[in-house]
Amino acid sequence: MAYYDYYGYPRYVSVGEKRARARRKLEQLRKKHPDIRPVVIEGNPLVRTWWGKAWNSNLSKYADYANRVGRGRSYLRHGAVLDLQIRPGRVSSLVQGSRGNPYKITIEIKPISRSIWKKIRAACEGQVASLQELLEGRFPKGLAELFTAKGSGLFPSPKEIEFTCSCPDWAYMCKHVAATLYGIGTRLDEDPSLFFVLRKLKMEDLITQAVRDKSARLLKQAKKKTSRVIDDADLGDVFGIELGAAAVENEGHETTIIEPRVAVKARRKAPAKKARKKLTTKRAKTIIKKTKRGSSAKMKK
Repeated sequence: MAYYDYYGYPRYVSVGEKRARARRKLEQLRKKHPDIRPVVIEGNPLVRTWWGKAWNSNLSKYADYANRVGRGRSYLRHGAVLDLQIRPGRVSSLVQGSRGNPYKITIEIKPISRSIWKKIRAACEGQVASLQELLEGRFPKGLAELFTAKGSGLFPSPKEIEFTCSCPDWAYMCKHVAATLYGIGTRLDEDPSLFFVLRKLKMEDLITQAVRDKSARLLKQAKKKTSRVIDDADLGDVFGIELGAAAVENEGHETTIIEPRVAVKARRKAPAKKARKKLTTKRAKTIIKKTKRGSSAKMKK
């Protein structure tokens, strides 16, 4: 199929023809690579979730991208992104262009800096209740603004992204790279956890570490006790009681945990009983012996 006119300029290709071309190439690739993952756009909007929208919005914030990424949106809509794989710090894709074979694109993204991650982790303390809320983008507006802050948020800046494309386009960012970048946003719509994979972060750490930091802070405050406060251990020694949790079984076969519970320490009565038992036996033998002696004396008389 000729993609150039008589004068050597690219000829006009309709949207329908572009989609048909991409569809044919995808069917060919699937025979050799069954695990291929194309980016499919359903409906008018490219993205619908918070993470997808935030990714695309981040691209439009930078002048480095604003003048070029727009050209990739049409490629994405036409189904030209035949494969897109997201791995830690790396994205690889195949984008169908004007030639017969798709172009190979590689995007490298640097890890987030420790200082930025520390700041974000501290801000998340007590703000995100669960991983489900994090993935669904259900967190306070202030936290969302921190995540998307230009140059200091979770999303990469232009200096943190490097890319290459096998196409002959001389532009620093060609439309195939732009289509891949927008394809990432669409993929995040399907699975927001891929964002943390790409940035080499564990989303569990954002929740766990926030809880851990809060616990450490509370423990630190708890250590600052006045002289009038008695530790639980000291309280137990003074009054002979044990502070802890008790499990109470209800009639409905359910167990309710009650905290704290004051349980009286079990007194060690076993040794005392054993001692009294020995004493009683010894005394009985003495009485029996005396009785026998008394009986013998009477008989002699």
